[in-house]
Amino acid sequence: MPKEYRTIQEVSGPLMLVKGVEDVSYDEIGEIELVNGETRRCRVLEIDGSDALVQLFESSTGINLSNSKVRFLGRAMELGVSEDMLGRVFDGLGRAIDDGPQIIPDDRRDINGLPMNPAARDYPNEFIQTGVSAIDGLNTLVRGQKLPIFSASGLPHANLAAQIARQAKVLGKDEKFAVVFAAMGITFEEANFFVESFTETGAIDRTVMFVNLADDPAVERISTPRMALTAAEYLAFDKDMHVLVILTDITNYADALREISAARKEVPSRRGYPGYMYTDLAQMYERAGRQRGKKGSITMIPILTMPEDDKTHPIPDLTGYITEGQVILSRELYRKGMNPPIDVLPSLSRLKDKGIGEGKTRADHANVMNQLFAAYAQGKEAKELMVILGEAALSETDLIYAKFSDAFEEQYINQGFETDRTIEETMNIGWKLLSILPKAELKRVDEKFIEMYYGK
Repeated sequence: MPKEYRTIQEVSGPLMLVKGVEDVSYDEIGEIELVNGETRRCRVLEIDGSDALVQLFESSTGINLSNSKVRFLGRAMELGVSEDMLGRVFDGLGRAIDDGPQIIPDDRRDINGLPMNPAARDYPNEFIQTGVSAIDGLNTLVRGQKLPIFSASGLPHANLAAQIARQAKVLGKDEKFAVVFAAMGITFEEANFFVESFTETGAIDRTVMFVNLADDPAVERISTPRMALTAAEYLAFDKDMHVLVILTDITNYADALREISAARKEVPSRRGYPGYMYTDLAQMYERAGRQRGKKGSITMIPILTMPEDDKTHPIPDLTGYITEGQVILSRELYRKGMNPPIDVLPSLSRLKDKGIGEGKTRADHANVMNQLFAAYAQGKEAKELMVILGEAALSETDLIYAKFSDAFEEQYINQGFETDRTIEETMNIGWKLLSILPKAELKRVDEKFIEMYYGK
């Protein structure tokens, strides 16, 4: 029986100090019993001699210093995992919130997970089709990769996340595929949008959802992505599934980290975020990947809204260091009515060349991708010149590139949130656009592919 303490000294915001504890360790879970018999959960943040500083998972209202009791349970926070989690919705502490029965767990796992040994990692090299041309064709997602989406407030990243979760598939029929979706600090309306969107298309059957709402405690926000990754690790490495993990919104997660750090009176770093934010994010992101000898894999798409559209802000900045590229959403394209408004030029997938080509997508993929990038960049330049110098000042070739740029945005990027394109369709649209340009301009495409596809 765990020992009970009635030595609560003070409660300040989400933190509580308990004196005279024995054999209590960092990250251990505790229970607080109030006078009326209600229990609340807490977690040990710091041990100083016989003093324990704990973090409350629920509000501190009603905790009476002299009459409330604290028990420490001798274990870290755990999630009961089972294949029955598919198709279910949980809160940020892993409790079912969809009116379904309680999960009977096959196993209980520490939510902090174990870091993957770098020597046991396998290199990501298999193509994942998201059905979104701007990603599949130009910033290809590879199985086992971490590819964040950098968005900004007011942009439709939720729609893009839901679209990828619904449409993502690995080409090759016989593999088990699952989506683990974790939402942190989102509104009830957004949470509802995701649940309905997955339910309508039947994608919910292969999805595990963890939802932490904006009015839930900040502390719960810290555990939400860890719960999700624990479920993903179980499905991937115990059940041989290929799991796509979508985390939205990392900015709310980092703000919760800052709030708790401020309550602990820690010395702040850049923009008030704690100095260990890099380590904290890395511990989370690095749980994605592939392991040698294991069939399953975890591919991760973290979504974050850049405060003030600033990609040098600490959250996108640190995320960019840890992950393999980024997909950037553009306010300018969104204003033009382009959906999804993916700005392909500053976007980047560092592993794309590993997942494309013969036997994976199509032999001409790399050529087409490079040519589309180059032509779109030239077309945008031509359009900028047109604004400054007027149309008459441009050469005939520049005018063709400007026309290409408009057609590219209209036909390639602007596919809407309901269209699911196969990689074949994406490649064919690419060729249709390249056929706007004279053959002599296709300097990045092999002659044999021009023979096969140009103008067809």
